[in-house]
Amino acid sequence: MTAMNAEAVPLNHRGSKRGEPTWELALRYPYQGEWTEAEYVALQEKRLLELSDGCLEFLPMPTIRHQLIVKALFQLLDLFVSSRGLGQVLFAPLPVRLWAGKYREPDILFLSTARLPSLQQYPEGMDLAIEVVSGDLLDQERDLVTKRQEYAAAGISEYWIVDPETRQITVLALDGKQYRTHGEFVLGMEATSVLLAGFAVAVDKIFSAGQIID
Repeated sequence: MTAMNAEAVPLNHRGSKRGEPTWELALRYPYQGEWTEAEYVALQEKRLLELSDGCLEFLPMPTIRHQLIVKALFQLLDLFVSSRGLGQVLFAPLPVRLWAGKYREPDILFLSTARLPSLQQYPEGMDLAIEVVSGDLLDQERDLVTKRQEYAAAGISEYWIVDPETRQITVLALDGKQYRTHGEFVLGMEATSVLLAGFAVAVDKIFSAGQIID
């Protein structure tokens, strides 16, 4: 792994002191903007990281509500896919390579049977991605805007955006090189898939799963 330029460290540096950056650790890693794919996949971090144009993006730590919603969606999608032999449903942490220098870690992803024989260490693209939006403003921007553009550019057939704050599930279907909105599903409705005909989830059930009952 390429180390940070030594010029970034004060000339009189003889080890990290209280209140300073942990230089001994920081110097092991590249500058933002200089990360390679090999360096990214070699990381042993215990939190979600994505690679975008040579920079690491640190995703917010998931809350219990977030994880319960992910769990409910995963169980429903996995049952539908596995019972029909359509492929595999997986979940984060799992880097997905969109293109050279671009890795994302969707909360849930579906890989069709056509993709499975070519799987290596990490998937090259996916057929369906699901992101559960957190309350973090940067994460909202990433899920609602950035990933919508990137997933379309990568040819991902369907993208679900699950927003616990608005209690809405937005299903986007690929139409050429851009997504069209298949539906904006709110409480009292069923969110449906275009790619997986017959797959539907009750919006109330998904968001009620994220409620913690004392």
